[in-house]
Amino acid sequence: MISAGIDLGAKTTKVVILADNKIVSQCLELTGIDQAQTAEKALSNALEKANLSRDAVNFIVATGVGRNAVSFANKEISDVAADARGIIYLLPDARTVIDIGAEEGRAIKCFADGRVQDFAINEKCAAGAGTFVETMARALEVDVEEFGKMSLRSTNTIAMNAQCTVFAESEVVSLVHAKTAKEDISKAIHDAIASRIISMVRRVGVEEKIAVIGGVAKNPGFIDSLKRGLEINEILIPDEPEFTGALGAALTKA
Repeated sequence: MISAGIDLGAKTTKVVILADNKIVSQCLELTGIDQAQTAEKALSNALEKANLSRDAVNFIVATGVGRNAVSFANKEISDVAADARGIIYLLPDARTVIDIGAEEGRAIKCFADGRVQDFAINEKCAAGAGTFVETMARALEVDVEEFGKMSLRSTNTIAMNAQCTVFAESEVVSLVHAKTAKEDISKAIHDAIASRIISMVRRVGVEEKIAVIGGVAKNPGFIDSLKRGLEINEILIPDEPEFTGALGAALTKA
């Protein structure tokens, strides 16, 4: 059986193609204004990579904030359900999943079979999501990749008091003008993001092992802050964490 999972997110659209539950192709595209067109393009590119025709696909499942735009999907599932199924496939020992997307973060506690036990979503403020990371990197005039690495070189701990993106950006500018080291500012920002996520994780209950998915999982500064905040030594991260939701969708049966 060939199935396709489409995770139509706020910033990127991911597609995973499975053949008998084995990954044969993946594709990531920037989500444009026309979400339906982006989904079609991502699916077509993924199928081309796998050397498969559209007719060969038996089942298509959509997830993500834009899942309603995927009119050709056979089924839709929530981001939470897709994340849980995807992470258990990739990392069977994971029981708590942290997913940081462009506009929201979520914490999920799941069973060994990939079912959701409990979850919490932070969708009211971008200060705990990927867009916030990008905004703060721009404020420091560094690229996102360097922004994460800078945090690990910090030698001081300073507090970030602002609780929203607009005020946080102003606070960063003030710290720069005060000659605060960019490394210390970066660490403070990552600690602030991690603090918001950790409070959400604690609402669902921290159950090891903990996995992080989504694009921010590739940010070493955030992962370091998360480890210190949770007081743990290990966090599981899939090789390609941004595809976990699409994978979970592709694993969903009719």
